[in-house]
Amino acid sequence: MPLMPKRTKYRKQQKGRIRGKATRGNTVTDGEYGLQAEEIGLITSNQIEAARVAMTRYIKRGGKVWIKIFPDKPMTSKPIGTRMGKGKGAVEYWVAAVKPGRVMFEIAGVTEDIAREALRLAGNKLSVKCKFVKRETLNVGGEKDED
Repeated sequence: MPLMPKRTKYRKQQKGRIRGKATRGNTVTDGEYGLQAEEIGLITSNQIEAARVAMTRYIKRGGKVWIKIFPDKPMTSKPIGTRMGKGKGAVEYWVAAVKPGRVMFEIAGVTEDIAREALRLAGNKLSVKCKFVKRETLNVGGEKDED
């Protein structure tokens, strides 16, 4: 069962445009390591699921995985061989609009090299360029501590 909203106010949505950098969800919050988008893109629910499976298979029951994006935008398409007009097509799949800087997946409870490889495998399943990021823990004084 792919990720999709239980219900929405409107069944279909206009395409819209994704502009700018991510201001929310651009830091690792839950886990220790994350997979951050480097470009704009639309991630389908199938891609999210494929990435999740790739990560969980690699870490073999160790650690915990967080999915930090949710596909809440419906994408429609008209059947092949249909002439123009006659309204908008039916909803075919759901996507998450991703901006550069957005942390899409987080992982914890595993070593850095295992996390790096698991997130690399997950990144291969996605349609945007990604990079591996570490959590930046802040001290009380507000300065980053050196690992």
